[in-house]
Amino acid sequence: MISRFVRMALANRVLTLVAVTALALAGVYSFSNVPIDSYPDVTPSMVQIYTSSPGLSPVDVETQVSYPVSIAMYGLPGLERVQSTSIFGLSRVNVYFEDGTDIYFARRLVMERLAKAREQIPEGLGEPQLGPITSGLGRVMMYTVENTQPGQYTPTELRTAQDWIVKPQLRTVSGVTGVLSIGGYEKQYQITLDPNALSARNITVAEVRRAIAENNRNVGGSFINRGGEEYIIRGYGWVSPGEEGLDDLRTIQVTENNGTPVYIADIAEVGFGPAIRRGTMIADGEEAVGGFVLKLFGSNTQALLDKVEAKVDTINQALPEGMRVKPFYSQASLIEKASGTVEDALLEGSILVFVLLYLFLGNLRSTLIVIASLPLSVLIAFIAMDYVGLSANLMSLGGLAIGIGMMVDGSVVMIENIFRHMEERADEDVSHLRLVGEAAAEIAQPVTFAIAIIVLVFTPLFTLQGTEGKLFSPMAYTICFALVGALVMALTFVPVMASFLFKKGSAHGEPRLIGWLKAGYRPVRDAAIKAPIAVLSLAIVLFLSSLVIFPSLGTEFIPTLREGTFMVRSTLPPGASLKTTQAYAKRVQAVMREFPEVEGVYSRVGRAEVGGDPEPVNVIASVVNLKPLDKWRAGRDYEQLQNAMAQRVGDAIPGLANNFSQPIQLRTDELLSGVLAQVVVSIYGDDLDKLAKTGEEIAAIARDVPGAADVRVQQQGGKPQIVVRPDREALARYGIPLDEVLGVVETGIGGAAVGQVFENIRRFDIFLRFDEAARNRIDAIRNLTFRTSEGAMIPLSRVADVEVYRGPKKISRAKASRRLFVQLNVRGRDMGGVVRDIQQRVADNVALPPGYFVEYGGQFENQRRAMARLYVVVPITMALIFLLLFVAFSSLRYAALIYLNVPFAITGGIFALWMSGLYLSVAGAVGFIAVFGVAVLNGVVLVSYINQLREQGMSTEDAVRIGAEHRLRPVLMTASVAILGLVPLLLANGIGANVQRPLAAVVVGGLITSTLLTLLVLPAIYRWFAEPRRAEDVERR
Repeated sequence: MISRFVRMALANRVLTLVAVTALALAGVYSFSNVPIDSYPDVTPSMVQIYTSSPGLSPVDVETQVSYPVSIAMYGLPGLERVQSTSIFGLSRVNVYFEDGTDIYFARRLVMERLAKAREQIPEGLGEPQLGPITSGLGRVMMYTVENTQPGQYTPTELRTAQDWIVKPQLRTVSGVTGVLSIGGYEKQYQITLDPNALSARNITVAEVRRAIAENNRNVGGSFINRGGEEYIIRGYGWVSPGEEGLDDLRTIQVTENNGTPVYIADIAEVGFGPAIRRGTMIADGEEAVGGFVLKLFGSNTQALLDKVEAKVDTINQALPEGMRVKPFYSQASLIEKASGTVEDALLEGSILVFVLLYLFLGNLRSTLIVIASLPLSVLIAFIAMDYVGLSANLMSLGGLAIGIGMMVDGSVVMIENIFRHMEERADEDVSHLRLVGEAAAEIAQPVTFAIAIIVLVFTPLFTLQGTEGKLFSPMAYTICFALVGALVMALTFVPVMASFLFKKGSAHGEPRLIGWLKAGYRPVRDAAIKAPIAVLSLAIVLFLSSLVIFPSLGTEFIPTLREGTFMVRSTLPPGASLKTTQAYAKRVQAVMREFPEVEGVYSRVGRAEVGGDPEPVNVIASVVNLKPLDKWRAGRDYEQLQNAMAQRVGDAIPGLANNFSQPIQLRTDELLSGVLAQVVVSIYGDDLDKLAKTGEEIAAIARDVPGAADVRVQQQGGKPQIVVRPDREALARYGIPLDEVLGVVETGIGGAAVGQVFENIRRFDIFLRFDEAARNRIDAIRNLTFRTSEGAMIPLSRVADVEVYRGPKKISRAKASRRLFVQLNVRGRDMGGVVRDIQQRVADNVALPPGYFVEYGGQFENQRRAMARLYVVVPITMALIFLLLFVAFSSLRYAALIYLNVPFAITGGIFALWMSGLYLSVAGAVGFIAVFGVAVLNGVVLVSYINQLREQGMSTEDAVRIGAEHRLRPVLMTASVAILGLVPLLLANGIGANVQRPLAAVVVGGLITSTLLTLLVLPAIYRWFAEPRRAEDVERR
């Protein structure tokens, strides 16, 4: 059937070329239509639920908000796990579903359960809402809104422009699901109450709130008909905007005292002021205003950023003169650099392959035919990628770069066979077209089986789950798509073009390089055939040696992607205020800017609006933009710079707990474990003190393990708190309602928004709170006065205890239990070794309280899961390959002979990792899978040709000698083009290159040893496996 397909293509040569041209045009269209991303989005199917509870402590947020929301989610179909984080005034619950769950279906399920959860949340403690429809990598752009001239606009004016000009305009861009604001001051109409004035007039805070609400509202009066026209009736009672609004608020009557009205102006100061802040931004040492753009789940990142950048230009024209939007982080630059790395590798690899093929073939036309099949195969891959919705990213494009040598293998073997037939049968009386057809048909089946085997070896990647599946399945898809395209080109395009470009009778002498190679190969081949036991023994010794060094290879999930930007998360002691943390952020930035490799530093202090990271105010997250690598200090790489920065920050600013990472890496780590670090040790239990004690013990152990860096225990306690506990008996004795005391705590001390003022579409809160002097000291709070039922004035301390203590700052929950984590990164050592050491030492030295347990997660968990699956699936795949070989040759002997290529391919891969100092990662495992296919392909090509010679009547010994010599060129070509195609990726130092380097190293090393096996060991031992088809063979055996 395969031969018939080849003959059909040659019988309809013009139609074949038309079809190839149509495929190429469709590929160009698909290439322009395929979404472009920097990195595969590994976000699980997850729904986030945020509940803002201003003023509520972490313990109250956990018990009254996070717990009822979390527990309501259990039992949902496809639910995987639920995690919650409770900090001051905010709850975040992450609901994880099984991979493949539609995100919109998951959100609908969560919304249904939220109705039940709302019933369990006390009134006034917040309204749960779903987070933005985005992914963990959805923060595609960060920007500042800044003055072009220093001091031209105030932080309040900049924040107002961000909230009411920049943010709404960016939200109109298709694909933007949210924009988070941070920094500056939100404008408020503030009413600052005098508690003494309230007491003197016997007015409660609740009465003030009610009076403001009653004097700030609009109503509709329907309509009337007048003179044949319809008039709409409006009752307009909103507080006026601007200074006029302040006067409106001052003149609101709260009550009357003996017939004398009491106005807001009598009991409070009214003016403009800033909202309470839980976060801000520092840009290059100065406080700034900015925002984060969130991408809609599934959007095309590159296309979205192009539209956002165009919108930013439009916004800059609309902003007041002297104000501008300036992006400081965009995934567009990472996309450009990462795709540029792969594109450069593809281009350089193609050039190297072209040169090599020309040297091997010695003919420009044949070389051009083979090279032409390469872009055509890639275009076919893009057609398939567009069809299945696969994006072009570092991993998927990396698959094309890795497969560049494999893509031309079939065409190389095909053109070489046609070339050889034309050389050897130049004197035969057959037509040129028939000769090409016979040569192509002769090799079509082995080529098809060989490429089918290569495709088959990549099937284990499709079985990977979770993060590893999302990372490596795009690579497997693109390689398989391209190989299928390459097979089609090898069976159709190459023979057709050969029939057009070559004429019978043309002189096609053997290239000089091949002559030299054959001259050097013959004595080595003959020596190997004469001493098969020695040759096989040497190969076995090398294989066993590789197995000996294999355990010494370190392990990791995947090499760290070099993004060209650092993300540094610095944590102060739990009691640090926003003002204190701001000062530290400026110090951190000053230290960072000491390094000449740094281009700019931007820090988020605390958290942005609801929908972002639920960080307390003692956390600094700094984005460190780096200059291009060629502008760095000579001899310094990413790891060295990161280590130097960590050391310098630690020395210059003691007391900070720093975590050095990168934006996407940090976000990926959080998606894996809910923690912003590579490795997480989670301790589960109920008592916070016991959790903290166990966490400190494990952290102390981890700090002593070589390779463990940035070790930190989750800050769970140590947050100063003031607790007001009313004495119910005393309240009853004095006739003071409990609600009045709690109203003073909630609104008077904490403050509350009691209405809004509209300035056209803009709206600003009316904020009610006590004067600062009445709430900024514990004594002042204790001395707040209340009027008894008999009219006497007594202090708060008479009816309530006001206590100071240190409580939790942040409470995490998972698996229906409280959770404390110890987080760490790994530098200078393999991750697997670090985690194994920690596990062993914790098991030996830490006694867990009853009912408490420990889990290890993060990248280590994914690596372990991926390897466990590959250990099962790869042997099954190899068994299928053996079955395919048996089907192809109808012989167990030949299948076993070719199969010997596999262990010797492993030999070279292990030695390559060991000599290059690289760790065994999932990427390296993919490299082993890839090299298996090419190694088997070469064995198929050689054995099938030797068998063919024997069937033509040649003795086994002669068939082995001649077959090995004739197949020297195709075997060397297929191996060499695969190796040279990967050399640029192996030597590249651009963004993303290090992720692919272990894979490239394994393939290069494996192909070297497997090629030697194919050319030396296989001919030497062929006669042990040969089927005795002729009498002379039987006698010889």
